[in-house]
Amino acid sequence: MNRLHSGNGKKLNVSLVVLISALSLGGCATTGEPQTTASKVDPNESINRHIFAFNDVVDDYVAKPISDSYKWVTPQFVQTGIFNFFNNLKNVNVVINDVLQGKFQQSAEDSGRFLVNSTIGLGGLVDVAKDVGLKQNDEDFDQTLAVWGVPQGSYIVLPLLGPTTVRGIPGAILDTAANPANYIGMPIQLVQMLNARANAQGSLDVVKEGALDPYVFIREGYLQTREHLATDGKSQATNDVDDEFADDAASPKSATDKKAATSTSSTDKANYALHLTAAEQSSNSFTGVTQSFDNTAKSFENASSKIDQLEKQKRSRKAK
Repeated sequence: MNRLHSGNGKKLNVSLVVLISALSLGGCATTGEPQTTASKVDPNESINRHIFAFNDVVDDYVAKPISDSYKWVTPQFVQTGIFNFFNNLKNVNVVINDVLQGKFQQSAEDSGRFLVNSTIGLGGLVDVAKDVGLKQNDEDFDQTLAVWGVPQGSYIVLPLLGPTTVRGIPGAILDTAANPANYIGMPIQLVQMLNARANAQGSLDVVKEGALDPYVFIREGYLQTREHLATDGKSQATNDVDDEFADDAASPKSATDKKAATSTSSTDKANYALHLTAAEQSSNSFTGVTQSFDNTAKSFENASSKIDQLEKQKRSRKAK
């Protein structure tokens, strides 16, 4: 699995980008044979799968062991504080892209979120803005380019960096340049990467254990997520309406049609069960993330109570 993907905080090697872009353009040539939807969006699937396998090996033998060690030595409430800190810095990118996309009201809200967490939230370590009703929005330069009409392009898997698209490469470069976290220093960026990898463990386990083809699972999930973000969820709503009309148009009108529909019902049910299982797994992963934040708060409270107990013990010893 491409477990090292992180949109911000990773600098791209220019020569590598040029090389992969050239491979992408070269793979777009057709041979006269009809192309499937998958081949159109992923014309370099064979190359991408090799890079995907390479990333998986690097993750298994390098990233995961280091991430596991980090999780073992770092208390949960510290991990949450680190996540909040870097997530707050990312709001600088969000505000910039709000303005570039013409979302001026949202940009004001996101600016307020950044200011509240940067001051009352102790530099972003505590997500105070969430408690006052300022939700976290997700905007980046890839979404901005989509709003400006730049086509998505083909799907690409970058060594170590993971999935992206032709449009996502310049978007990632701009995000990296605009994110203040990239100017703090390499040790701090390393902590960011370790923390991001540790937080992603639950979702990665779901993919590894439940997906029949992890490459396709991640590709489809990534592309659908990017489309959902770029259109603010409108594409999903449109697809739902289209599916409803398609179901009405495809309803059997005669006994012969009903018989044909019955003959394929078992396959449809199997496919539906597979999609439902994947959806449940994704839902469970998000539930796990939410539970981890709850556990973080409890860990912080337990740590505080232990500190208070130690102080009381010290005072009692001094009194004696």
